[in-house]
Amino acid sequence: MIAMLEEIATELGLLLLRWRAEGVTHGQWEGTQLKADADRLAHSFLVEKLQRSWPGIPIISEEDGSAHNLSRPDEYWLIDPIDGTASFCNGFDGFVTQLALIRKCQPDLAIVHAPALGLTYTATENGPALCNRKPISTAKCGVRAIVLIDNYPEPRGVARELIDCAGKIQYVECGSIGLKICRVADSVADLFVKDVKVQDWDLAPGHLILKRAGGLLSLLDGASVPYGGGFERAGLIAAANQEVFYQTTGWLKSGKTNWPSVLPIG
Repeated sequence: MIAMLEEIATELGLLLLRWRAEGVTHGQWEGTQLKADADRLAHSFLVEKLQRSWPGIPIISEEDGSAHNLSRPDEYWLIDPIDGTASFCNGFDGFVTQLALIRKCQPDLAIVHAPALGLTYTATENGPALCNRKPISTAKCGVRAIVLIDNYPEPRGVARELIDCAGKIQYVECGSIGLKICRVADSVADLFVKDVKVQDWDLAPGHLILKRAGGLLSLLDGASVPYGGGFERAGLIAAANQEVFYQTTGWLKSGKTNWPSVLPIG
């Protein structure tokens, strides 16, 4: 199944690059989300491919609002045809196509493909996390200063607050939510924190990849992502290891005033 999904994602990635080169980048903002013609085209492509290959598995897509009010089946595809539409439309590389197979309220298989970067991340519940078919793992505790990742040239919002409070933190810029989670998984970064609304299709593919690479992903309060009920969440923490995770949750619980040095592990 993974090999076939890689082929589908790679084919869509080539289409995305072609569409962008041809100027298929028109879009409009709906709240905080940029919706482009390419989102609709990518959705149609993915749905057709998945239905043809696995006709018995329902599909819930970011681009299909009619599916967002449905009760969730025991097994379904959760897809985000373009995560990082603003990056796609504005000529930046940090966009992906991503999907997860959800079984019993947890991602069981996942793929995140970044065509402009030539990166394809995959994972299964019982297998390793891979990037371009090579195993990846998160950074270990204490091997370097924490590297924080977000999607602006300079840190803003909660990222700026964290750096100002914690001190010895480096910063790297990246694109889509799914890609940032994967960059924690492959040890480019150690931490990604977002305190704005996110959706399950933003989280699920990268969540499984990060988990199988040795990291942790939670809601902003440290709770597990339920992948049930509504699709919207208040934020997320993606951490490379328990040390960084507990430091971050401790900092948030302190009202963003204290970066813990003693960790409540265990």
